[in-house]
Amino acid sequence: MTTTVSAQDYGQAATVRIWDNASAPHSNGLTGPEEEPEPWRLAKTSTAELFLYPADTTRCGHTGLGVVICPGGGYGRLAIDHEGFQMAQWLAANGITAAVLKYRMPNGHPEVPLEDAVQALRIMMGLEAGATGFTADKVGIMGFSAGGHLAAYASTMGSTKPAFSILFYPVITSLPGHQGSFNNLIGKENRTPESDARYSLENQVTEQTPPALLLLSDDDTAVPPISSTRYYNALKEHGIEASMHIYPIGGHGWGFRDSFRYKAQWQQAVLDWLQRFAE
Repeated sequence: MTTTVSAQDYGQAATVRIWDNASAPHSNGLTGPEEEPEPWRLAKTSTAELFLYPADTTRCGHTGLGVVICPGGGYGRLAIDHEGFQMAQWLAANGITAAVLKYRMPNGHPEVPLEDAVQALRIMMGLEAGATGFTADKVGIMGFSAGGHLAAYASTMGSTKPAFSILFYPVITSLPGHQGSFNNLIGKENRTPESDARYSLENQVTEQTPPALLLLSDDDTAVPPISSTRYYNALKEHGIEASMHIYPIGGHGWGFRDSFRYKAQWQQAVLDWLQRFAE
């Protein structure tokens, strides 16, 4: 691997290798080295890993919660810092065990990132609760942009589902939506109306879909707010608990950045919403 990214810069305790293209159920077809085209941005990922951040229970006690974090990047890259490691460190400081998922890029193989997310959930659920401060039935998933699509993908179509999902400005629907994410997920040449409908996740919500918290900006032009509102409406149509916070400005991709004007507000919204799942 040619990347220089290190989760240990943010107090990460352990790394769990999930699998690579040779050992996973399906391959994404990428055979070259993984890359870091920009600082803290990973590309051409072909190995799935979990970076674990145990809850600081000395400060906040045992919340009983665990969260798998899926960074965004249009299914072509991973913004693994401000949509990954920084978020995990903050959750851990608030008594929530977090694990950043470095998932394999789909490269036109839509089953690949779902396999990684589902396996990450299974690994988290299988960890020793006494050492990590959470219980198996309280493991949720969080995602940003295309990572939000992956989190909703696991919530709707995964064989192992999370207890809840937290979706930041998620890609959900193909029309209108983030076309680059769908091109990378399905393969531009493979896209059909049927495939677009299948991976437009508002169409996959059922009574078994877990509750969701959605956070986004009204002026997001990269992933229009209709992506989030369609998912929210689908959840409510199926009687699923959901909450949505739409901030007036901020655009797309703010993640954990201090430059986002409403950072304190979304942080409080996340912690307040998670209280209902805590012990």
